Amino acid sequence: MRTELYIGGAWHKGHGEAFASYDPATGDKVWEGHAASEDDVAEAMAAARLAFPAWSRRPVDERIAIVRAFAKQIEKRGDEIARTISREMGKVAWDAKGEVQAMIGKIEISIRAQAERAGQREEKAAFGAMTLSHHAHGVLAVFGPFNFPGHLPNGHIVPALLAGNCVLFKPSELTPGVAALMVEAWDAAGLPAGVLALLQGARETGAALLDSHGLNGVLFTGSAHTGALIHKKFAGRPDVILALELGGNNPLIVWPPVDAKAAANLIVHSAFATSGQRCSCARRLIVPQGGDGDAILAALAELAPKIAVGPATQTPEAFLGPLVNAHSAERAVKFEQGLLAMGAKSVVPVKRDGAYVHPAIIDVTGLTPPDEELFGPVLQVYRAPDFDHALDLANATRFGLAGGLISDDAALWARVKNEMRAGILNWNRPTTGASGAMPFGGPGLSGSLRPSAYYAADYVAFPVATQLAEKAAPIAAPGLPQ
Repeated sequence: MRTELYIGGAWHKGHGEAFASYDPATGDKVWEGHAASEDDVAEAMAAARLAFPAWSRRPVDERIAIVRAFAKQIEKRGDEIARTISREMGKVAWDAKGEVQAMIGKIEISIRAQAERAGQREEKAAFGAMTLSHHAHGVLAVFGPFNFPGHLPNGHIVPALLAGNCVLFKPSELTPGVAALMVEAWDAAGLPAGVLALLQGARETGAALLDSHGLNGVLFTGSAHTGALIHKKFAGRPDVILALELGGNNPLIVWPPVDAKAAANLIVHSAFATSGQRCSCARRLIVPQGGDGDAILAALAELAPKIAVGPATQTPEAFLGPLVNAHSAERAVKFEQGLLAMGAKSVVPVKRDGAYVHPAIIDVTGLTPPDEELFGPVLQVYRAPDFDHALDLANATRFGLAGGLISDDAALWARVKNEMRAGILNWNRPTTGASGAMPFGGPGLSGSLRPSAYYAADYVAFPVATQLAEKAAPIAAPGLPQ
């Protein structure tokens, strides 16, 4: 994989600080290179501004052809990309391969979404016609996260390029190798010079990108803290479009009638997928007080310690890999310790080995834990006396990304669908179940109300309403001489 920056259709060594990525399972170095400096960012912006007029004028069918060529290049590199995802952020092999397939599937979904939500139409009128079209914003910055280092930035980049924008891509500094492989694929697909830049680096590179003159929009996936800083930075700047996806403190209600073992399986998928490093993971489990809740927790407590944890190379495959680094693992341990200090009761205690954290369950009933998103396999449990209280607990968060109900009672689902405040609501499915063919996002601190996935087509282009008459003709009006 390339270790340089990609600017103006060529690979250049960065002029910023040297940095590297490491395999959290082994500590081995995966990628090493130099970050983009302020001058590198300025060069990338100049190249993008230069490329934008021709790229935005290019017929959409030609842009589609290049995007489809990119999909073929991802297929060709699929095994290497999946291995690099596993090596850089710890995702187990089956999970990493699933991410690559999602990247490929995103292409046709984005083409369909662009035509449906940001295409063109014409209506006849007495004076001629009225048309609706969509135009690209210009140059957009895409900030990618580490947890889905291919799929999530891909979900911004593909729609943005289809719409005719140019993109300056800054991936997470924890997963630069995945980003390099993605941009190699775009280069091989025939993307014109300057249309896409790869700007490796950490906070300093990101700050330089946000400060760059000529930026028309910021498409960001990451923490609520960083997203709020970006939002604040562009306060009073309605000329810069912000699409912020900021995660959640997601609730999952499990309520009778329900099979306890089936519920335990779905809870595990919801809370512990990708080692709890998905923004749609359930962080808060809400069950009834009494025997029904006891049975659900007993089934979960029996299943959780049996979950296979190991590296992507393990045979048979594990369900969970390591967290992205030892620092994240330590954060999960400290989070549990903080809850215990508040008076919480451990159901399944945290077990840590380096960057590995085994699934943990802790009962926080009657407490008020921090309303935070912890990226790790730690599930908080609340016991509710009735379903009204369960819904109140579910909505007691500043976030609103995902939520769900596990129950065989359709009437309860009707209430959840109407009353739970979240952009992704699932019934008897994991909270992590999300489709690229649907919008992805939610209210509150979970974003800026510009959902991604299928609705990304909305924020990468602006609508243009037009009235057309082939010949200039006077319009009669009272008091206006002819």
